[in-house]
Amino acid sequence: MTGWDGLSLWGGGGEDEVRARLAAGADPCALLGHDPALHVAAEHSPPAVVAAMAAAAPDVDVLSGGRSPLWLAVHSRRHDNARVLAAAGADPWRPMMTGWSPGRLGLAGPEPDLFGAVPAGVELSPAEREAVALAGELGDRLQVDYYDGTGLLCVAGIDASEAISRLDGTPTAEEELLAHYDIDVEEEPEPGDWGWLAEMNDLLLVGVTDVPGGCVVTQPWGYQPQTPLVGRLLSADTVAYGLYANPKSGDQGSIYRGGKTIGWDLHPGGPAWNTDTSQMVLLSYLYPLQAPAYACAFVGLRPVDVRCVTGPADHWVLLPDRDYWAGTTV
Repeated sequence: MTGWDGLSLWGGGGEDEVRARLAAGADPCALLGHDPALHVAAEHSPPAVVAAMAAAAPDVDVLSGGRSPLWLAVHSRRHDNARVLAAAGADPWRPMMTGWSPGRLGLAGPEPDLFGAVPAGVELSPAEREAVALAGELGDRLQVDYYDGTGLLCVAGIDASEAISRLDGTPTAEEELLAHYDIDVEEEPEPGDWGWLAEMNDLLLVGVTDVPGGCVVTQPWGYQPQTPLVGRLLSADTVAYGLYANPKSGDQGSIYRGGKTIGWDLHPGGPAWNTDTSQMVLLSYLYPLQAPAYACAFVGLRPVDVRCVTGPADHWVLLPDRDYWAGTTV
């Protein structure tokens, strides 16, 4: 028993119950689920609850998963709670999360002056400032209301033609696809109405679209673009980020560089982990719940619209039948 059993800090309210538990000896640094109660409150509770917990906490900067409560408040854009924690003595500039202290992370957000004067040496780099400047625009361009079941591979530095060649794929026109899938000509879709392809559910059919900075391989109905063989073939001499929006378990990411799998079962658009690189921590903050934008930003792509994710693609390509899961292990 931690003193917090059965208490929900999600959804607001609960100040009276929290104060009663604190008066009974509950420790805000004790676990509530997987994190200390103060961490959960910093991300999900009203400022009054956070203030009460912070006042009673033996360590207002207690770490969980490499993060302080203040860090979580900043990352979740709960600036109201961040101010409360800072007033209670939390250190905005304490190093954590591969160089992203709470204060430094705040420099990438909508209130860069959240904690006042910035200490020397913690300013954002030019590349980080560029990533911040791009985030709002790219996030808007790639906002997708529903993309469950979609697979993507965002590839830097090569165009669609080179990608098709590396995959040994066969570009196939719409009329050829109708014949390939034996679709009755009387039911032929309108030109550009690609949605019927999803009904084929063919994992060997992918779309490839040129975008500024590289290309995107997409499959609005399946996981094929981010399989290890596709990733390794297309990442030779470059970098690629794969995404599968798994309807059962959520967004899954993978990283390929120089023809090798270097990251697997990642969480684009999700919370930052203390094992993430500095770039991944920043992108998790800039693209919350925006996995397609995260994947494009990771490799430096600049799509002009969402077509590279949802289709219709520039090219529909039939892939050869082979083992695309070979070499899954990182």
